[in-house]
Amino acid sequence: MPRPAMRAPNPDWTDPGCPVARSLDLVGDRWSLLVIRDAMDGARSFTEFQRRTGIARNILTDRLRKLTAHGLLAQRTAPSGRRREYVLTDAGRDLFPVILTLRQWGERHAYAPGEPHSTLVDQQGVPVPEFAPAGADGTPLGADTTHVRKT
Repeated sequence: MPRPAMRAPNPDWTDPGCPVARSLDLVGDRWSLLVIRDAMDGARSFTEFQRRTGIARNILTDRLRKLTAHGLLAQRTAPSGRRREYVLTDAGRDLFPVILTLRQWGERHAYAPGEPHSTLVDQQGVPVPEFAPAGADGTPLGADTTHVRKT
């Protein structure tokens, strides 16, 4: 099934030819990624997002509007039928490896050895293994083994 197109090209892209820069233009502030993180963890309502993040109402309103406009979140009627809720779209769910990589980087570099922190676990309660990108032949990939090919 084809993916829905994001918005038309923005004349204000930071670097129009770079997918990293465009991604950061869409979700590169901390609040946007924390909203996506919490949506992945089951948050659905404005109140839940605000409670979990501590974000100011005006900033949360702006981020939810932006993430919805760019197709990362969608609004739907809550099962109760009384409120609207936010749910991840396919594009929003596609950010899972990004959130996972940031989490694992943070576990390695943002905590002192032995300092407690939350742990991401699978449905059986087992910690998620280290995420490591690999090439088509299974060889580990890194900054020293890849390069950008400009088009």
